[in-house]
Amino acid sequence: MALQPGQAEQAQGNLLTRFFKARVGWMLVRNTVVSTGVFLVGLGVLWLLVEYAGVDEVPASGIGFITANTLHYILGRAWIFKGTTRSLSSGYALFLVNGVVGLGLTMALMAVALEFTPINYLVSRVLVSVIAGLVIFALNAALVFRRV
Repeated sequence: MALQPGQAEQAQGNLLTRFFKARVGWMLVRNTVVSTGVFLVGLGVLWLLVEYAGVDEVPASGIGFITANTLHYILGRAWIFKGTTRSLSSGYALFLVNGVVGLGLTMALMAVALEFTPINYLVSRVLVSVIAGLVIFALNAALVFRRV
């Protein structure tokens, strides 16, 4: 179905307006709780694999990333974006794509922050995670889980 002139702008405006609802704010709060928890789980998996299983840091980082993102998807489906109509498999695939987008965005923003500001790398990482996290939340809410 083709959009009539002006409908694309109206649909875009409606989407932006839908993000500024209390319901979406609570989704963002739940997402922040889950994101923090799964980040710690991912770090724990990384640490266990490197320190106790003798896995190299790079593949261990990937395993930790996938573990954390899988757990985030499960909790997202059940608690953050409850009621999604997206199928489990296509939703998970899109969620992982968004995770890779978030990883790329994080790396790019870190490179910019470290190159052009005097901000400490740890402070930069926290600031970057807020920006990247909001972008990924918006993509997940609108595209993956279709709850906005």
